[in-house]
Amino acid sequence: MPMILKVRAGHSEKDVITSAAAIVSRGGVIAYPTETIYGLGADATNEQAIRRIFEIKGRNFSNPISVIIGRPDDVHPLVRKFPKAAQKLMDEFWPGPLTIVFEAADGVSPLLTAKTGRIGIRLSGHDGARRIAEALGKPLTATSANLSGSPECATVNQVMAQLGDRLDAIVDLGNTRGTAGSTIIDAATEQPVILRTGVISREEIFKKTGIHIF
Repeated sequence: MPMILKVRAGHSEKDVITSAAAIVSRGGVIAYPTETIYGLGADATNEQAIRRIFEIKGRNFSNPISVIIGRPDDVHPLVRKFPKAAQKLMDEFWPGPLTIVFEAADGVSPLLTAKTGRIGIRLSGHDGARRIAEALGKPLTATSANLSGSPECATVNQVMAQLGDRLDAIVDLGNTRGTAGSTIIDAATEQPVILRTGVISREEIFKKTGIHIF
């Protein structure tokens, strides 16, 4: 059974974050809450750990895996180009449920990009998720914590029911909203394109940035 990391007497939220980051830094895989649903976290620079994510989910290697970063500046080592549209989107919606797809830098694992040469990056609006990535000092995988094809998880109990015996730890900082996942926008193209509609709508993006999204 996985370790449950939660705030309790003598164990603060900071301790929870530190413990979660330490497990991930050793190649472990955790489930952790975001502002939408629970995600699966592994060191996105560790290929063996990334492979575990695919095994845990029963996920096809042709599907890419996005990442969460701890600070806005952490995006730069991961990308080859930095379009103006991406900066506008970051300024308006980060931290928040928006995953922006960039051309990936050479050092980014092809397991994350599914050999597309593109990487999805997000600065989460959930304080705990963001702080785990910051404490890790590396990007954290951000795929949903569920078996491929099964419902996404909003609570620790739901994660336990689907994946409990496959994980090293579950970070319990309360239930998530259980809403749709993050909106995914490909900003690597000349004209940004929505790849998945999530919490943030096309209309909201245009209203706040003036960017027409196809």
